[in-house]
Parts: sequence; structure tokens; C-alpha cells
Amino acid sequence: MPASFKIPSHMRAVVLHTFDQIESLVVEERPVPRPQAGQVLIRMHASPVNPSDLAFLRGVYSKKELPVVPGIEGSGTVVAAGHGLFGRMLVGRRVAFAASNEGEGTWAEYAVLPAQNCMPLGRSISLEQGAMLIVNPLTAWLLMAEAQRNGRRALVQTAAAGALGKMIVRLARQRGVTTINIVRRDEQAAALRELGATHVLNSTAADFEALLFEVCRMEDARLAFDAVGGELTGKILSAMSNGARLISYGGLALEPCILDPRVFISAGKSIEGFQLGRAMGRLSLITRLKIVRRVQQALGRELQSEIQARVPLKDAVRGLQQYVHNMSAGKVLLVMNRAEAE
Repeated sequence: MPASFKIPSHMRAVVLHTFDQIESLVVEERPVPRPQAGQVLIRMHASPVNPSDLAFLRGVYSKKELPVVPGIEGSGTVVAAGHGLFGRMLVGRRVAFAASNEGEGTWAEYAVLPAQNCMPLGRSISLEQGAMLIVNPLTAWLLMAEAQRNGRRALVQTAAAGALGKMIVRLARQRGVTTINIVRRDEQAAALRELGATHVLNSTAADFEALLFEVCRMEDARLAFDAVGGELTGKILSAMSNGARLISYGGLALEPCILDPRVFISAGKSIEGFQLGRAMGRLSLITRLKIVRRVQQALGRELQSEIQARVPLKDAVRGLQQYVHNMSAGKVLLVMNRAEAE
């Protein structure tokens, strides 16, 4: 960022006025926020649309006070900082970051957030890659670390055809872990097999439950990563070996999990939740930075993200609709600079 750069007084931002109505999103002119103590101001480059963003728009997860700027992650350049050493050190740096649980999100030309939410980008990482560094790559990395910490050699995962699911497949293959991948369409299954997925099951097939039980017992699967919920969660727990553990990190089905209490009482199985912000918050700043450095090194390989479209901020609603129509085709990036969008 050149020293002569001047922060404007106003910016464009996508603003949500009503939960569960994408049509209520409007691009508005808003004052550029100013950082307070411990915060930084970022000139945004890009922000992806994630399943967690869609859940926020529907009001499924935390409901912020409306109207609000959505957006969970992004990338850009720090142009100003409030009081605090770490924030001042970041001024002029390119960063990836996650929005705060309070306040505005990342679908805007400028964003203010806590300095500790920023991850400096290495020279070899583009701002486009950095925009997609946190939600999927960090989640995949931490989930796989959990698998290895417990010595699991086989795992089950739902939503396997999505960006995060593909990352799990690549990481697991590299680390010698067998994956049992659940998808909803045959073309998704074919794409995963090309990545080297060990087992791929279509949850809409008539013999799905029987195959799931057979494969889970054959591989002695005792760990599952579930992003769907609904009745699928119970089917997975029932199919896995005694003492199995399911980690729920999403609710794409938009339905409560349906569980047979016998899997807990007589089979010693368990279910727990995973939330990225909470998991990262338990780590020290130094540990977080070390993990992010390793994740950046794998961005072009195991943790790569496919992009199906780059959409200017003014066309955010169109971009959201395109992503909802075909989420497994890759990310839709909202690009804040008109000249950088297709």
C-alpha cells in the first residue's frame, strides 16, 4: 500500500436487512469504519461465499443485529490500526482474516476487526488464495489433526464433494488415512474417485445404509466429520464401530439430528460439536501463526480451493444464487475492486 494512500470517507457494502431472504441484500454506501484499540482497518480484496455464510443469511447460526454486513472471511491489506502493538505491526501487510462474532462482516470495501483475527500472508500467497485460507483450510487441517491425535486410520465424512471435503480427502490420502465419503450425486462420486478417495457412497442410493454399515465395519471406522445433520447423522453413528465419535461442524440439512439413544448407552458412541473460532481461540497466538504458516504451504496442493466465478461486489446477489445452485463446482469470490472481477 503506497504511503500516499488516503482512506476514503465512504465505501460500498453488501447489507442484509432480513434473515432468510437473499433478496433483502442491498449494496449501499456506508461510512468507512475507524479502528478502535486492538482493531485494524482492512482495505478488502476479496471474500468467498461459504456454506456457513448461507447459514448466517438464513439466521441458522448467530443472529447479529440487523441491518448488518455479512461475510465470514476474506483478504486485504491493513491500512490503519487502533492502539495496540500487534495491530500497528500489521499496517501495510497483506492478511487473511475472519470476521468477529460481533459487528460487521467482510462483504464490503473496508472492514474493521480485531488484530488477533488477522493472519499475515507469505509472499508466495496471493490475496485471492488468502481470501479462502481460513474457513475451509483451517477447519480441514484441525479436523485431520484430531484424527491423527487419536490414531484413527479410517474416517467417515459427509458433504464430501464440497471444497472442505475434497481437502480432507487429499490430506487423508497424504497421511495414510482411509476415507469413507458420503455424497448425494453420482457425478460427485466420480469427481472424488479421481482425487483418490478410498470409498464413496451415494446417500440417495437404495442400498446406502447397508453399504455404509459394511464399509464402516470393514475399515473399523471410529471417527466421523459431519456437515449435514438430520437423519444422516444417526445413520452414520449406527454404522460405525463401538466407541465411535462423531464431530458435527455444520447443518446443511437444516434439520435436527435424529439419533438412537442406544448408540450412546450400549455402544459407547459419542457426538460433539466443532466451531473453528472456538477451536482457534483455545490456542496461543504463536501456535495459531504456526498452524497458519503450515496451511499456507499446502494451499496450492492438499488445501487448494477451486473457483467457479469471481463476481464484483455490486453483483453479490447473483453470485450467491450461482453458488447455491451448484456449491460443489467451487467457490464464488466477491471481488471488491471492479477491475479485478470478471
